[in-house]
Amino acid sequence: MRAACVIGWPVEHSRSPLIHNYWLKAYGIDGEYRHELVPREEFAAFVGSLAARGYVGANVTLPHKEAVLTLSQPDERARAVGAANTLWLENGALRSTNTDVEGFLDNLDACAPNWHCDLGKAVVIGAGGAARAVIYGLLGRGVPRIVVVNRTADRAAALRASFGGRMENAPWNDRNETLGDAGLLVNTTTLGMQGQPALELEVARLPTRAVVADLVYVPSVTPLMAAAKARGLRTADGLGMLLHQAVRGFALWFGRKPTVTSELRTLVEADLAKA
Repeated sequence: MRAACVIGWPVEHSRSPLIHNYWLKAYGIDGEYRHELVPREEFAAFVGSLAARGYVGANVTLPHKEAVLTLSQPDERARAVGAANTLWLENGALRSTNTDVEGFLDNLDACAPNWHCDLGKAVVIGAGGAARAVIYGLLGRGVPRIVVVNRTADRAAALRASFGGRMENAPWNDRNETLGDAGLLVNTTTLGMQGQPALELEVARLPTRAVVADLVYVPSVTPLMAAAKARGLRTADGLGMLLHQAVRGFALWFGRKPTVTSELRTLVEADLAKA
């Protein structure tokens, strides 16, 4: 039996076991996916003993996504984003990548086909790790202009220094002024999440062709998503990204590329509703 896990502190909230064990059952694969609650001071030793513990790989969540880079062989994507969330053993070496990039892009492709065609400008709200993954993905798709709006100007400036000339920054108080010619709006912050303040944006300023993506998935329909839908804009929600980012890890560990289905989405939505 092949086994994988999600490592975090805390980790009980993760829906990764629900997703991966659903796929294992659906495809008749003899495997298991588990939670592993590991504090910072024990993380290096735990990761170094994955094989001895019977694991072929793992997901990594907070607070370990940055620390794991020095404990593994990260690919170019993980190095550029500055964080890894997926580990796998290959010829005795521990490799790592960041599947948030493809999770974001694949979800956008599924929800808003051809979203990047003739896209002149994208606005990204936030400047944390999720924003780095989104920006890396947008640059890879050839988006010519990316405007980052963040409450802390220094963090936004650091992103521009990392990713270069196609990026620019806008002050937080000017966030609504950036929307008038934006073909894509992406919220990478926790604003709008259950228990957090709302993201106050004038969605009416967006062009009618714009696509709106929100990485928050609790609630599944955030105020931003609701406002975009009310305007008839195409949307891509955080739950879709959560499901799509899990695909590559499963393929690496269990040898089959899974499909994100409506049945799986319904299963996870029902579980989130219990929280």
